[in-house]
Amino acid sequence: MAQDYLLKTEASAYSFADLERDKTTLWDGVTNPVALKNLRAMQPGDRLIIYETGDRKSAVGTASAVSVDPSDPRNPQVKIKVGRALPKPVSLAEIKANALFADSPLVRQGRLSVVPLTAAQYKLLAGE
Repeated sequence: MAQDYLLKTEASAYSFADLERDKTTLWDGVTNPVALKNLRAMQPGDRLIIYETGDRKSAVGTASAVSVDPSDPRNPQVKIKVGRALPKPVSLAEIKANALFADSPLVRQGRLSVVPLTAAQYKLLAGE
């Protein structure tokens, strides 16, 4: 069964605009053990929300997992491809104010860079 995730990135290091330009990329640089576990659990076809940290602090676009090689537990190789920019970015303040996210690791574990989402959370962020 497909899972949805939110991937956090620092826009100054790799922005959604960079992903739009590149079309695909390897998602790496994850060091938190829980985030790594989530990254290793990904499957091709999983839907992704790209969230930019820093000044923006907003969900800004969609992507999907293309391939996953979890054989190196410290550096799983997850290739993602760009989806689309969100019609309206969803700010962290909006996310925190929404009851759908009350128990979400996105809110409870702010430093977590790879966060599982429920289908309802994904749909809200993706504007579907």
